[in-house]
Amino acid sequence: MISILLVDDEPLLRLGFRLVLESQPDFAVVGEAADGATAVSRTAALDPDIVVMDVRMPGMDGIQATREIVRTHPRSRVLILTTFDIDEYAFPGLKAGASGFLLKNVPPEDLISAIRTVAAGDAVVAPSVTRRLLNAMADRLPDTGRANEPPATTGRGLERLTEREREVLTKLAHGLSNAEIAEELVLSEATVKTHVGRILNKLELRDRVQAVVFAYDIGLVRPA
Repeated sequence: MISILLVDDEPLLRLGFRLVLESQPDFAVVGEAADGATAVSRTAALDPDIVVMDVRMPGMDGIQATREIVRTHPRSRVLILTTFDIDEYAFPGLKAGASGFLLKNVPPEDLISAIRTVAAGDAVVAPSVTRRLLNAMADRLPDTGRANEPPATTGRGLERLTEREREVLTKLAHGLSNAEIAEELVLSEATVKTHVGRILNKLELRDRVQAVVFAYDIGLVRPA
């Protein structure tokens, strides 16, 4: 069973999420919280596998709560689920240690799939969210000169990667799943998964979300 803590200041939304999630035989909603501080304390008390976290709440917001949960209870993984546009919230949320970022208008089946993915130790960043993140963070990327210059290939550990691993990292940073990367690079999905694991180990990153942040921080991926 995947145990889930729901965090949202709207009771009706929590009820809706509970009904959707508890329809799955492998999900158990073990608790709820209406603000960030309560989310932190209930995470410590309930030890959920997944915390589904809203962003805008009274008192401690979802970004602060995510940062505190990752610091004090790293076994519980945080999936941020918000109504609001990503520019102001997504990058801080991922930097705080969230393992995923989705908008609340995703279809129920996508939310269910995302929770299973995060619970399995992977991360979820929708391609559209990744593209928006890149554009939103354009002014923080290194100055790479001409627009047609090739991406960076060294710096902050990137030189440890093979050419194929850099290709996989680039595709990953554009928000592609393992299956999509496999199709584009004509590899098996198992091979892609192996490459992703090696990338994370070599760069000392926790998950795919940190890999995405790393890729555009270093300038490997640039906004359109």
